[in-house]
Amino acid sequence: MKREFKRQIIELLDEHRLVTLATNRPDGWPQATVVGYVNDGLILYTFIARDSQKYTNLKYDKRISGAVAKDYPQPLQIKGLSFGGLAEVSNDPGEVDHAMDIRLKRFPEYKVMPRPNPAAVALIRITPEIVSVIDYAKGFGHSDLVRVSERDLADFVESRRHHWPGYHAA
Repeated sequence: MKREFKRQIIELLDEHRLVTLATNRPDGWPQATVVGYVNDGLILYTFIARDSQKYTNLKYDKRISGAVAKDYPQPLQIKGLSFGGLAEVSNDPGEVDHAMDIRLKRFPEYKVMPRPNPAAVALIRITPEIVSVIDYAKGFGHSDLVRVSERDLADFVESRRHHWPGYHAA
């Protein structure tokens, strides 16, 4: 993807804290839920309860869609993004610690809460594969559809590949 789009996507992810995630239920119905997230570049992390419908859905189908935006006072100011990608449960202690560190920087109010119990709460790593960058300043309804490649994720992968179980460099 073009450097401009990567920068814009990361800036949008960095300035928000909530994402609407859609998962696929085993009965075929989609389910959308608002969750808090943090990101490391293009990679998103969220913690979800292992007894939740979202967790059950992800065990059934790892495909996920998400949308990030806020309410703007003028239509031509609207900016946001939507994405499709894969969600993986990470049980790697190093990756969980990394996500917790990012979380405490983005959500300092969580410092007063106990650390999530891994038996009850799972860390979900979301890797987008396709992103629609929404920018109405370029025209009402304007969006640019971009694919996320291994090259786009290279900085993340190189610095943290030991956290990715089963990842092998090409």
